[in-house]
This record gives sequence, structure tokens and C-alpha cells, in this order.
Amino acid sequence: MSKLPTTLLAGLLAVVFPFALLAENSTSIPGYTIHHNAFTTDMLSPAVASAYRFRRSKNRGMLNVSIIKDIPGTLGESVAADVKVHASNLTGQTREIPMREIQDADAIYYVGDFRVANQETLDFVLTVTPKGAPRSYTAKLRQQFFTK
Repeated sequence: MSKLPTTLLAGLLAVVFPFALLAENSTSIPGYTIHHNAFTTDMLSPAVASAYRFRRSKNRGMLNVSIIKDIPGTLGESVAADVKVHASNLTGQTREIPMREIQDADAIYYVGDFRVANQETLDFVLTVTPKGAPRSYTAKLRQQFFTK
């Protein structure tokens, strides 16, 4: 678990959320919403990439996942979870994406990075177990990456 200054987290969110607005990637499960998106790390500012130990590159992808507990009348509450991710490309090659937890104040995010090729499409399968939940849930995301 890493604790980073709020300004760096805000910088990451400033990069991530505009992309999330273009293609809302979330999966509703009983009592929670899993938010997930992927993009190339060259989109990160140098300060954010350095703070989170990501190499900025068009050939590196980043997956960002957060789990929000649904609380009626609110935006919900960020919760800790066990997050495991596997990705496969269209030719069937698979890889595990190791995820790191990032916690700052009340926000909890899970991030992982990986290599990508130009026009590569990856199908991500996320297995998420929110802390205290009785079971795991699956979320899926498909993302094509452009590196040129």
C-alpha cells in the first residue's frame, strides 16, 4: 500500500477521468460498482508517472480499478478489495497483470502496467472480492491501444 500526496492523486485522476467520461467503464455488482479503464502511460504527467513508478511510454499500458460501495443518496464509498487481473489479446495470448493498491485519504485505487503493441486489443478479466464480501465478482473490459 502506498500513500502519496493528494496533489499527485489529483493529477492521476485528472488524467484518468476524462478518458472514463469518453467511455464509461463500470460494472455493477450486488452492493458495489467496479470502475475500470485502461490507457497508455504516455498520457500520465511526468510527476504522476514518477510518483507511481510508471514508465511513461506509448508502448506501456495502465489499468486503473476502483471499487465503490453503493450507499443510497451518496456517491458511494471507496473500499479495499482483492483484485486479480488477466488479459488476453485477439490471438489468445494471455498474461497476468499484477495490481498495486494506492490509498490516499478516502480513495483506494488498484493500478497495474503492461506492455502493448500498436493496435493491440486486450480483453481484461477482473476478479474482484470487496473486503468483507462473501464472494468474488467478475468484470470485463476490452481496450484497443494505439502506440503510433
